[in-house]
Amino acid sequence: MKKAADIRLIVYDFDGVMTDNHVYVDQEGRETAMVHRGDGLAVGLLRKTGVAQLILSTEVNPIVSHRAAKLGLPVIHNVPDKAEALKEYCENEGIALSDVMYIGNDVNDLKAMELVGFRGAPADAEPEILAIADWVSGKKGGMGVVRELARIWQHSLEMGEAIG
Repeated sequence: MKKAADIRLIVYDFDGVMTDNHVYVDQEGRETAMVHRGDGLAVGLLRKTGVAQLILSTEVNPIVSHRAAKLGLPVIHNVPDKAEALKEYCENEGIALSDVMYIGNDVNDLKAMELVGFRGAPADAEPEILAIADWVSGKKGGMGVVRELARIWQHSLEMGEAIG
């Protein structure tokens, strides 16, 4: 098990981690999604600890980039292969994949999650993701997963204990 101090980068999938995985479509065809305000606060709390954070999504919708901008997070979206995008990002940033925590919820996260040193998932993630997760949140996607992580992250830093 990893301690928070061992992790240099947290990567979040967007849909199903930072949202409840639902898309709301209005009569004009515009999509919206629900996010948890506590997760936004948590991003700031985690930033204060010095850990880098990134949103990685296959989604094309500008919702992802708008939320990332509001949170002040870098974002890579509209990528067909999350594993390749993650490898390239980490190589460019000089971050070893073993020092990365990836939080994902669905099978399109699987290959990227298999690359990293620590894996997290919301409580309602797909069985394939739960099977490889080192940490499973008590929260469902979009219901405070990142907020819960920030709480245990701080505890790990203070107590020197492993996450999860």
